[in-house]
Amino acid sequence: MAESEPILNVPRAVVWAAAVMIVIQVVRSLLPDEIDITVLLSLAFIPARYSGAAAELPGGYLTAVTSFVTYMVVHGGWMHLLVNVFWMLAFGTAVARRIGTRGFYEFSILCGIAGALTHLVFHWGEMAPVVGASAAISGQMAGALRFIFFARREPGERAPDFSRAPLADLSTTLRDHRIVGFLIFWLVLNAYFGLTSVSFGGASDGIAWEAHIGGFLCGLLTFGLFDRSSASGNASQLR
Repeated sequence: MAESEPILNVPRAVVWAAAVMIVIQVVRSLLPDEIDITVLLSLAFIPARYSGAAAELPGGYLTAVTSFVTYMVVHGGWMHLLVNVFWMLAFGTAVARRIGTRGFYEFSILCGIAGALTHLVFHWGEMAPVVGASAAISGQMAGALRFIFFARREPGERAPDFSRAPLADLSTTLRDHRIVGFLIFWLVLNAYFGLTSVSFGGASDGIAWEAHIGGFLCGLLTFGLFDRSSASGNASQLR
């Protein structure tokens, strides 16, 4: 079972991830506007970097590599950050408890990179920057869906122990009506805000819904590779 910390019973991995994002937002809020913009563009994922504009953008060619990861720790504003921290507390906590600190970071970064790549495919050459941990958190959500609905609360326990819940295979996950209902709601919400360019959570240019879906699919498909719970099982355990 992964370790947890006494701060609101939130795992250390989640606490540190949230702390890094909050500190970066605080530092940026103290910078002059010109420097803040430079920092933002250096950390953000910008598709135009891969179509010949890397040299003209802050950070140069190096950021064409690093921004696949750094874009996750910078946000469009305080509301954008707080919304992401809330969702990470909701789903990242369960994931971190199950796969541990190292697994949590590796899994989240992989999902974030998958989200950036998905966004790049659909927005090749565009200059608009993408920021935020939403793709990584979408992956955490997908990973959590494979076990949180199948957890059982033992007599005398206040809450289910997710670390002992069986890990559902993809077929079982996608047949569960509770999960399907949640997925439909989440996909429609993402598509609505993305296709209508409605701002949400402080992101002035709407949300990068393709990145969210890319991160989610990555999390759904790869979580089993990171899961090391001895309670992981197959579909026969869940029927």
